[in-house]
Amino acid sequence: MLSRIYSCAVVGLDGVIVEVEVDYTNGLPGMTIVGLPDAAVQESRERVQTAVKNAGLHFPRHRIVVNLAPASVRKEGPAYDLPIALGVIILAGFLPHDAIEGTMVVGELSLDGIVRHTRGVLPMAATARANGFKRMFVPKVDAPEAALIPDLEIIPVKTLADLYSHLAGRQTIEPFLTSGDSLEPLFVPTDFSEVKGQEHVKRALEVAAAGGHNCLLVGSPGAGKTLLARALPGILPEMSIEESLDVTRIYSVADQLPAGTPLIRHRPFRAPHHTISHAGLVGGGNIPKPGEISLAHRGVLFLDEFPEFGTRVLEVMRQPMEDKVVTISRAKGSLTFSANFQLIAAMNPCPCGYYGDSLKPCTCAPAMVTKYQKRISGPLLDRIDIHIEVPRVDYEKLSGNRASESSETIRTRVQSARDIQSKRFANGKATDIVSNADMRIGEIRKFCKLQDEGHSLMRAAMNQLNLSARAYHRILKLARTIADLAGSEEIQSAHLAEALQYRPKLMMT
Repeated sequence: MLSRIYSCAVVGLDGVIVEVEVDYTNGLPGMTIVGLPDAAVQESRERVQTAVKNAGLHFPRHRIVVNLAPASVRKEGPAYDLPIALGVIILAGFLPHDAIEGTMVVGELSLDGIVRHTRGVLPMAATARANGFKRMFVPKVDAPEAALIPDLEIIPVKTLADLYSHLAGRQTIEPFLTSGDSLEPLFVPTDFSEVKGQEHVKRALEVAAAGGHNCLLVGSPGAGKTLLARALPGILPEMSIEESLDVTRIYSVADQLPAGTPLIRHRPFRAPHHTISHAGLVGGGNIPKPGEISLAHRGVLFLDEFPEFGTRVLEVMRQPMEDKVVTISRAKGSLTFSANFQLIAAMNPCPCGYYGDSLKPCTCAPAMVTKYQKRISGPLLDRIDIHIEVPRVDYEKLSGNRASESSETIRTRVQSARDIQSKRFANGKATDIVSNADMRIGEIRKFCKLQDEGHSLMRAAMNQLNLSARAYHRILKLARTIADLAGSEEIQSAHLAEALQYRPKLMMT
């Protein structure tokens, strides 16, 4: 009499097949759920029993045992309501045991039998296809998300009664067919044409966008640091479909996909407040969830008021900035989340904000300025390729009508540079690298060769600026990007000189 339904659990960013086994034994009527369920899964007993009755079906008056296998994987969330309810209906004899052969079932039930939204449907659908399932029952609201996975029939389920009628052959639910509707972006960036002045900062951001480099903006309050940072996504290249699916999977697991946006086609822009905890930034919790650096995957992580973030919070970013992933370890195991983000940070030069300002004098003591700047550690600053000062904008530029370059114009140049990089890395068999900032030591040696004049310039810079090995390689990657923007196959001394200008300068003298 045992009925078996297949569902799915989400562990990290991947799905794990879960067998929902339903059987009954002698004893007082009731339902017991085993298989390492959390509180939300345990509460399925009441939801399933009421939903089955409200669907017009008889709930068996037996002692029902539900096993969620494998028992070694912790089951969390209400996604098992629908498969448990189907197992009970089959066990009661309302449906044959082979009614859902080759099918995965996920969905939360309300008391009246409506199937509610379930997080993580995209990785579940990908797992279903990878394991040979031909069909999947999902909540109707999640059908557009699940339909992103090809070669898998998606059946959108509105209520438990509708699903029963479909399986009984009384009323067919048509499979969901994806549409090519245009999708609204999660974030609308500022256009560069709206930013007056700051031409050298715009140039630095163009270089950052072209190579995926990290950038730090330093300047007095009101100079336009935040405005410039929020304009950056407008010049980043379009995401490929693989990148879109990669980002959408993270948002699906984090349950942050907006309604009506099954696929994220625009690069993410995340701007957490400086009061964020380190778990909120890199991910964590008893059952680890993606943090802000993972939600910014393939996009921009903007940290305004950079020194105001906690020291511990900033230091935990050092490893993800190098490895492009973050691994969260717990006693029960470890999970790895993608974190290939582009960091854009903004800060004032001192607590009052006016150290080095051309008009307003600074009121901070030298010791306060030094202490404030040292809130950002040297190892973290070493991982930021571009350091740029954002000066005050004078009246003539603010009030002038001179038209600036639009984001679309700059984006064309950025896209051309990215196309050069894509072709280069494809020929070099480095298919996992999408931009110059992702290059490893081997790729740097192969693609960032210097001429004799460049070697002399770099040798002098190493001695005068006391550059570390990491800084040396980052300068080469930056120079490679500047050369790509110029359409040059070789890194010229002018490209290397511009890259060296973006190194951090000591503010205290």
